[in-house]
Amino acid sequence: MSCIHYKFSSKLDYDTVAFTGLHISLHDLKRCIMGREKLKAANCDLQIINAQTKEEYTNDNALIPKNSSVIVRRIPVGGVKATSKTCVISQTEPVSGTSKAVRKNTISHIFLHSALDSKQCNLVLNFQTLT
Repeated sequence: MSCIHYKFSSKLDYDTVAFTGLHISLHDLKRCIMGREKLKAANCDLQIINAQTKEEYTNDNALIPKNSSVIVRRIPVGGVKATSKTCVISQTEPVSGTSKAVRKNTISHIFLHSALDSKQCNLVLNFQTLT
């Protein structure tokens, strides 16, 4: 009897899926894990990543060799979509002794990148100071 060791990224311990043969398809592995964990295919999909190589299995026909260890993440049915927005903020301050407003210490680029994962949102700010 062959097996695949899997764990969800939020758990510490591995569980095991048993099967016959030298390998199992990604589709069959997802089906087995969803059955063991009592997950419904209509609510979520599973992202499967090789624990040693960090390679993500994306093709449902991909064959995973026996005795492999994988990391599992639940994702929305449509997959994870990332959005990126760029905002430019400019601040001008008058310099003493002149009547003109001159750019000084301008915050010129704020990059907002949010990955819409189940419970994850990354915010990256990049400040550039111009004198």
